[in-house]
Amino acid sequence: MTGGARDRRVNRAIEERRDRVNEAIDDELPVEPPERLYEAARYLLEAGGKRLRPAMLLMAGEAIADVPPGSTDYRSFPDRQGGSVDLMVAAVSVEIVHLFTLIHDDIMDEDDLRRGVPAVHRAYDTKTAILAGDTLYSKAFEVMLRTGAPDDRSVRALDSLARTCTEICEGQAMDIGFEEGDAVGVSEYLSMIERKTAVLYGAAAALPAVLLGTDESVRRALYQYGVDVGRGFQIQDDVLDLVMSSDAIGKRRGSDLIEGKQTLITVHAREAGVDVDGLVEGAAEAVSDADIEAAVATLDEAGSIDYARETAREFVESGKAELEVLPDNDAKDLLADVADYLIERDH
Repeated sequence: MTGGARDRRVNRAIEERRDRVNEAIDDELPVEPPERLYEAARYLLEAGGKRLRPAMLLMAGEAIADVPPGSTDYRSFPDRQGGSVDLMVAAVSVEIVHLFTLIHDDIMDEDDLRRGVPAVHRAYDTKTAILAGDTLYSKAFEVMLRTGAPDDRSVRALDSLARTCTEICEGQAMDIGFEEGDAVGVSEYLSMIERKTAVLYGAAAALPAVLLGTDESVRRALYQYGVDVGRGFQIQDDVLDLVMSSDAIGKRRGSDLIEGKQTLITVHAREAGVDVDGLVEGAAEAVSDADIEAAVATLDEAGSIDYARETAREFVESGKAELEVLPDNDAKDLLADVADYLIERDH
């Protein structure tokens, strides 16, 4: 299959699941009193988003159950013991966690835009945004309890979600520390993005194995698939922040450089002798598009952007290898295609 055909297949599969996830979100996270709180909590949902993590969860369930993609009711998904589980609410729970992290990230980073619209704390206010994020965090666990899985599996799913949320916070703390401390190395950076970004992909891929009562070896392999792919995804985000337009990525181009964030690109460039701290200087409003262009050219000349792309590819290939534990079916192939798509996308 050519790259174009693969991307069309992946986009179609993600869109089909996104539409069903969006319908489920309306059911599981309705706007109720106090309306302003829930409107703020749902604000980024209305702004769009691909729903990559819940789509991955649903695809992993299809691969485990060896059913044709999209052929089974996710609300009554067959488990290994002849029962059924509501995988859709698990998918919604994972997306709700993702939204909670976006709202709080934007507050901490003082970002103005998210998904091409004002960030929640700009559209509402900081206090409301904090409460909206906190509400989403607690709602994720409430929703996860509705899968209908046996008690032992439900407890394991909740434990996985709780551990994932803790690791995300640890990763965010590491990221903040990187901004305030000395230069970091590649291994430290990769450890940070594993916690901040990749573990939620790991949880998304592995939760169906937990809820459907699959062998532990399958759960571990799917978790590692998600983590590896998630690291590749984050590194691709670092690249897109520099090489794509503000309109394409839904926020200001070069915002990571302007904010002094550590990325795999800047870590590599610093080790190559580039004065990363001097690439972009001054207040954000004083940094011009020409300044960003010049900084990107310097990083490109150092080979740092190509290094990041190559590293992302290595992670994806490692993740795809984990899929060997699954039966050969269309859903397994789709998970492999999604992995490739995530590091070749342009937004």
